[in-house]
Amino acid sequence: MSSHNPMNIAADFAKATGGTARKVVALTDKGPLNGFKKFLSRGSMIDMAVGVVMGSAVTAVVNSIVDNLISPLIGMIGGVPDLSGLLTITFNNSTVSFGAILNALINFLLVGVAVYFCVILPINKLRDLTAIQDEADAEEKGPSVEEQTLATLQEIRDELKKANNSAE
Repeated sequence: MSSHNPMNIAADFAKATGGTARKVVALTDKGPLNGFKKFLSRGSMIDMAVGVVMGSAVTAVVNSIVDNLISPLIGMIGGVPDLSGLLTITFNNSTVSFGAILNALINFLLVGVAVYFCVILPINKLRDLTAIQDEADAEEKGPSVEEQTLATLQEIRDELKKANNSAE
């Protein structure tokens, strides 16, 4: 083997594998695999994955609340534990169940409320707090580079005007 130089190690590895390593690297650096790699490494893809996991967890909790709390309350009040049996129309062996649609709407609304209050509001509050902190940090640092550049250019302009006026 050659020295510990990374280029030499890579060259030795490529020779030992018959150039297969170069082909694999070439495949991942070009074409559709590179685009796919960039797509996966985007922050939005990670955010979407977190959203899917959080959504499924919230859905499980809301379904449990509906099945174990709301449906029994409906059963106590209305005599039937589930709305899916209510408001059904059967014609020629085809059944339309408005009660099942109402159940799905209740689930949807409860999931939306739970996601809003358990995920969206805390994230927005956190963003607001970090924005306030960022503004406070920016004020503590003093003027930005752009502001300093603008002030310097204005000073140069003023000095040039003074020099022009005194020369006349």
